[in-house]
Amino acid sequence: MPISAGFFDGLFLFSVSVIWAMILYQLILTFFGYRYRQSIERDSGDGVIPDEDLPSVSVLIPSRNEELVIAKTLERIRSLDYPEDKIEIVVINDGSTDRTGAIVQKFADKEKRITLIDLPRADIGSGKSHALNIGLKHARHEYIAVYDADNNPEPVSLRRLVSHLHADKTLGGVIGKFRTLNRKKNLLTRFINIETLGFQWILQAGRYRAFQIAILPGTNCVIRKDVLNACGGWDEAAITEDAELSVRIYKKGWKIKFVPTAVTWEQEPENLGTWVRQRTRWVRGNNYVIRKFLKEALLLRNRFLSMEFIYLFLLYYLFLGAIVVSHLVFILSGLGILSVSTPGPYTAVWISAFFMFLLEIVLVLSYEDEDTPANIGVTALMYLSYCQLWLWVVFHGLYLDLTRKRLGVWDKTERVAHEKESVLEGEHG
Repeated sequence: MPISAGFFDGLFLFSVSVIWAMILYQLILTFFGYRYRQSIERDSGDGVIPDEDLPSVSVLIPSRNEELVIAKTLERIRSLDYPEDKIEIVVINDGSTDRTGAIVQKFADKEKRITLIDLPRADIGSGKSHALNIGLKHARHEYIAVYDADNNPEPVSLRRLVSHLHADKTLGGVIGKFRTLNRKKNLLTRFINIETLGFQWILQAGRYRAFQIAILPGTNCVIRKDVLNACGGWDEAAITEDAELSVRIYKKGWKIKFVPTAVTWEQEPENLGTWVRQRTRWVRGNNYVIRKFLKEALLLRNRFLSMEFIYLFLLYYLFLGAIVVSHLVFILSGLGILSVSTPGPYTAVWISAFFMFLLEIVLVLSYEDEDTPANIGVTALMYLSYCQLWLWVVFHGLYLDLTRKRLGVWDKTERVAHEKESVLEGEHG
């Protein structure tokens, strides 16, 4: 006989309620993200200012063992549509054991805008935040741009970011959009491409349109130097230094703007092991942010940011817990071990959630002209496979937080060489 208990009924109904509350919140953000995109399309000028009005910018590129990608990145930064006399490029080499330093030095020998900083032995391996703080000390200009060592920014991206930041004194920073350079490599990179587009056009664009909230990514962003100094630089204990810094910027009274027309292309993991390590790092970083700021979340000046903290807490703990409960009830019911006695259209509810997810993502894909039949099929498969992997990642991250103390050190995504990168290195060899 199947086991039926009020406790399981209540637990299941609670989990369904939590899941649908989060789904509806995402639906609201999808609507606001759509409205934000409409407003951008109406602004044909995109706020770009002429050369004579552009401020000077220091571009920081923290690097550790990046010989496979650093040459291409430097070429792209050098070719940005930005006045040459108003930009410096500072590469912080954190104890690379490969040819990263030698490659950068060859560029620096030929162009005075490029500076190589080799960290002293005592500072080696202290993490990306530490490297950025060292770079900040050497930066000469009033605006600080950050790009990861594998980035390929589009020519006008930096100009657009700086233009928006320079025009609005209430902004502490601006962020652009990142795209997946290797999105066609395999099924995993196709999943990641769809995921990153959904995150940016739903969460980033939706939150900014609705609440004037955006969270710094680790790359393709520009921050005022005086804002960074007022915040004390980057937190060297934070794994996700971008999210942590975002909170302190808002606490100081500044805002961050999402500018999706400023685009950079970056590598994403091409195998599952690398993906799990990267996303586990993100989870642990967000756990650190939650622990650091949750007690004072309701005291933040920006009430919508407080709401976002609550959302983050619910997402990482309550929402994923509710999904686990829902999955367990489904499996145990199928095995005849227990049953849900409370009547309800549970199958229809599950199907509705699936199609809502699918429609939201297809809408987002249409923004980038990537709503192809193949991508729609990948999105459907993604719901049943890739999205479920996040359960393992989150619980694995929580387990590591409970059993290990490893914060602030380098744990970067594995790079993969591309043909163009080898050619570029050869041109400067």
